[in-house]
Amino acid sequence: MSIRIGSIAPDFEADSTQGRIRFHQWIGSSWCVLFSHPKDFTPVCTTELGYMARLKPEFERRNCKIAGLSVDRVEDHARWLDDIKAVTGTAPNYPLIGDPELRIAKLYEMLPETAGASSTGRTPADNQTVRTVFVIAPDKAIKAMFSYPMTTGRNFDEVLRLLDSLQLTARHKVATPVNWKQGEDVIIAGSVSDEEAKKIYPKGWRSPKPYVRFVSPPS
Repeated sequence: MSIRIGSIAPDFEADSTQGRIRFHQWIGSSWCVLFSHPKDFTPVCTTELGYMARLKPEFERRNCKIAGLSVDRVEDHARWLDDIKAVTGTAPNYPLIGDPELRIAKLYEMLPETAGASSTGRTPADNQTVRTVFVIAPDKAIKAMFSYPMTTGRNFDEVLRLLDSLQLTARHKVATPVNWKQGEDVIIAGSVSDEEAKKIYPKGWRSPKPYVRFVSPPS
């Protein structure tokens, strides 16, 4: 099975810094952001994990759980938490999942099947493709995914913005334009005819071109 937008996120069971997790069961009726890391005690990932801890209340406000995944043992994760707090001021307050057998990294197609069956002896460069963010909906479908190189820290404020858009467009027949932020005008979806749009938006909309219809965001 290929991992794409619209695919069901593969289920798994694994240990984490907050105990054993059955992934789909743990997500429950929430949204979820799963973000992965190539190795413990790596500098860029250290900054990312601490920043996500600070953002956790914002994700919770959006009914979204967050979980990290790193290709190492949970025991190593636990030792890393103190370093993350020392560097960023905040220790991860969400599960950091262990993947010492590379099983989940392969399941999510971040590593090839030929990568072996152990994280022991592997360098961050060996695991450099394990740098993906997956946004998963309550129905367990992957709604967004993107990968970064090890040398570039990910923008998790952008993940919040993306989540706002995904949740809004899941509830209403709209799309969000470039650089959209919560509260700004949206675009009426192309699947909505003008006749239907008049019923939904009786106050009208702004249309610089027939196929571009801007409207105030639905409540």
